[in-house]
Amino acid sequence: MALSKLERRQRIKNRIRKIVTGTPEQPRLSVFRSNKEIYAQLVDDVAGVTLAAASSRDKDVASATKSEAAASVGKAIAEKAAKAGIVNVSFDRNGYLYHGRVKVLADAAREAGLKF
Repeated sequence: MALSKLERRQRIKNRIRKIVTGTPEQPRLSVFRSNKEIYAQLVDDVAGVTLAAASSRDKDVASATKSEAAASVGKAIAEKAAKAGIVNVSFDRNGYLYHGRVKVLADAAREAGLKF
């Protein structure tokens, strides 16, 4: 029986989340990608709280293409992490392939100072 795209992504996501968890010292950088927007948040799984968040819907994120939006979201989340005193994160691609907008966001976050 063939799995739908969502079921397949959910299985991959569960497999990743067994390994990748966030702590207060090294939170999880979780990426969500919709058809129009892209979102990133730093999550402390021990306390169950979001430490910082950025999305392509924010006022300070302006771009012409989806890839440019992903790059500016990566830069924005790295800046917010630096303000919160966070340098190291665990990257959670959330079941998406490490390709395209997810990779652009990760590369921009690395360039802006996050380590993962």
